[in-house]
Amino acid sequence: MKSSFFFGFATITYFVAMMLYISYLAFRKSGIGMVATTITIVGFVSQSLALLLRWAEFAELGQMGWLRAVPLTNLYESLVFFVWCLIAVYLIIEFKYKNKSFGAFITPVAALALAFIDLSGMSKNIQPLVPALQSNWLLAHVMMSFIAYALFAVSFSTGLMYLIVRSEEKNEASYIFWTVTLGIFVATLAAMGLDFLTFKVAFMGKQELIKSYLFKASFRSESSAVVAFSYAATAGLTFVIWRFGGLLRKIITSFNISSEMLDDLTYKSIAIGFPIFTLGGLIFGAIWADQAWGKYWTWDPKETWSLITWFMYAFFLHSRLMRGWKGRKVAAVAVLGFIAVIFTYLGVNLLLSGLHSYGGQ
Repeated sequence: MKSSFFFGFATITYFVAMMLYISYLAFRKSGIGMVATTITIVGFVSQSLALLLRWAEFAELGQMGWLRAVPLTNLYESLVFFVWCLIAVYLIIEFKYKNKSFGAFITPVAALALAFIDLSGMSKNIQPLVPALQSNWLLAHVMMSFIAYALFAVSFSTGLMYLIVRSEEKNEASYIFWTVTLGIFVATLAAMGLDFLTFKVAFMGKQELIKSYLFKASFRSESSAVVAFSYAATAGLTFVIWRFGGLLRKIITSFNISSEMLDDLTYKSIAIGFPIFTLGGLIFGAIWADQAWGKYWTWDPKETWSLITWFMYAFFLHSRLMRGWKGRKVAAVAVLGFIAVIFTYLGVNLLLSGLHSYGGQ
């Protein structure tokens, strides 16, 4: 079998697992949680096989050896690897802390990434490497960057959960912050689902630019009435989350998830991810840039936003270790840091041009 079959199977299992984890959080049935974990493991095994098969297919096609044939050369492959890293980190957390409720907050991030792949119409074909990518630094730089991204995604989820648990008064800044963040995240997921239902057939097999139709069924519709309704619906959803946020806090705490556990997970995820990102994302990237383009640093948009992301997480660690910050302040920084990660990875590729433009292929 080819890698595409296992990738497709993994995608389906992750979406099913996401719905089961959310159901587990809502109904607190242990049987649902066990099924969710089992399906997640099945999906992870399937995706692991898919990655190995695609690696082998790439090595056979390019005849460049396994180190240079790592399947991380375009947007599709890197997103798939990010999801793999994220699920791997999540499973480690679930088995270490014996708590399945984290899945309701982490698997939606993976589902959003996979939905983005299908909605965008991006190429899933194995493509010849451009000269700048024909380097042994590819494996270290890209793989380490996405391992760090996955750890930052976990810190986003646990940081958001921490804010939910610790923010009680509706007029608190932290309460408003997490309700707005969650509202936008859910609205984005819903808008992408609407895009899928509206454009899936029309764009089947076409390599259209993502920015030409992403959110075209809602926020970027040609109808001003649809646009107005989309923003109004997002505002309404955010209000509902704000109004009934206390129920979500009660659900989370009912699973014996303490704020101390969430704070510790957020810190450990960033403490591990930050040096990996520093070494693989910035230092190895700079060395590779010098070999490919003749300069260690060119202030390319991707480089600039990678540095901004680095400063965000450096600020998190500095605030916690040197200033003694804990709790809601640093949890908010963890959430904002991952928003910077998303823009560094996707926003730069789709909205800006530069030497890293091949990342949007």
